[in-house]
Amino acid sequence: MGHLVTADRVAVAITHLASPLPGSTTGTDFAVDCGMHGPRNASAAPTESTPLSARPTRRQSNAHLDPSADGAVAAACLPPGTRAPPRLWSLGMSQNSAARPLRVPKVSMGRRARRSFSRHWTLYLLMLVPLVHLAVFKYVPMVNGVIAFKDYNVVKGIWGSDWVGVRHFQAMFDNPVFWDLVKNTFLLSLYAVVAAFPVPIILALALNEIRQGFFKRTVQMVTYAPYFISTVVVVSMIIMILSPKLGLFSHVYGFFGVDRVDLLADADYFRHIYVWSDIWQTAGYSAVIYLAALSGIDPSLYEAARVDGASRLQKIWHVDLPSIMPTAVIILVLAVGNIMAIGFEKAFLLQNPMNLSTSEIIATYVYKTGLLNADFSQATAVGLLNSVVNLVLLVLVNFAAKRLTGSGVWS
Repeated sequence: MGHLVTADRVAVAITHLASPLPGSTTGTDFAVDCGMHGPRNASAAPTESTPLSARPTRRQSNAHLDPSADGAVAAACLPPGTRAPPRLWSLGMSQNSAARPLRVPKVSMGRRARRSFSRHWTLYLLMLVPLVHLAVFKYVPMVNGVIAFKDYNVVKGIWGSDWVGVRHFQAMFDNPVFWDLVKNTFLLSLYAVVAAFPVPIILALALNEIRQGFFKRTVQMVTYAPYFISTVVVVSMIIMILSPKLGLFSHVYGFFGVDRVDLLADADYFRHIYVWSDIWQTAGYSAVIYLAALSGIDPSLYEAARVDGASRLQKIWHVDLPSIMPTAVIILVLAVGNIMAIGFEKAFLLQNPMNLSTSEIIATYVYKTGLLNADFSQATAVGLLNSVVNLVLLVLVNFAAKRLTGSGVWS
């Protein structure tokens, strides 16, 4: 970066350049009035009695300092034999600023990338492991989705198997069980989204209002800890609690003289057991995200609400909720985008022959068809259709969220 050209240096340069050359007529003997053609004597300078219309304007008097002034007018304002001052921008000056830095040449994108990599190569190396994992286990398997359009044979391989087109998709739609799978999957996922979405928000707002530190930390630990329990352990706990012979509910029913009910064998209770046990396990973890968003709210908003006499509920409604709305919208969009991709493990572990009418979903059907029955092409066709539906839902919900709230997963 070169030296900045100050106003003092410009003034010295203009004074030096505007000085008369040797042997030339001085400014006292000859002067030119800007805007008036022809010479005039120095004694004809305007006085207080000179009419305003006859006086030169500021633009005319400072024409040699205005880079936008006409060249002829600027030259006419100098005595004969005087060198014209350089333009201000040639000295690094602009008309609206006293000094500005010289322009820095643009650096190419490739050079910036190499420079960034050389400076932060450790961070790029840290990112390499998750990127490789994402590519190997998420993007490479997409290529094998071609099995859905082939009669896959283990001996012939993926690319050697016969091409059958959309035969597996047609068989899938003709199967009467398929529509029951779609209905069970959609209802279970919709129930989970509607019931689970507001619970972490309410929990985070309640924890944000607690001022007693020990009680707040205790509640956070109790609600956050179940997230680290394995799904298999959670299902085992559910079975032990709801068991008709040894379960806690059975003893409570017996204490009040109510007949014992096998809740796990009743298909009507499957969705309630699945959803509310999932809320118990994940509500504390999801609330952490909203607590982080609440911690970033400007304290002046609370002070202004307090000055206006707002109650706690009014501060929650007018300050907290609008502040966490972008975060809530993003989480909702992602949840709706995965509405047809509900987890396989928990549904499969809670299944039994008596609740199969509501517990059989697309994920469990793909497992049974693809692995147990070795019909890989049919299972791939069902899974591929499920992924396409999820993608369409994600795009549509994100578009609606952008139009309604201005927030979304991507622009």
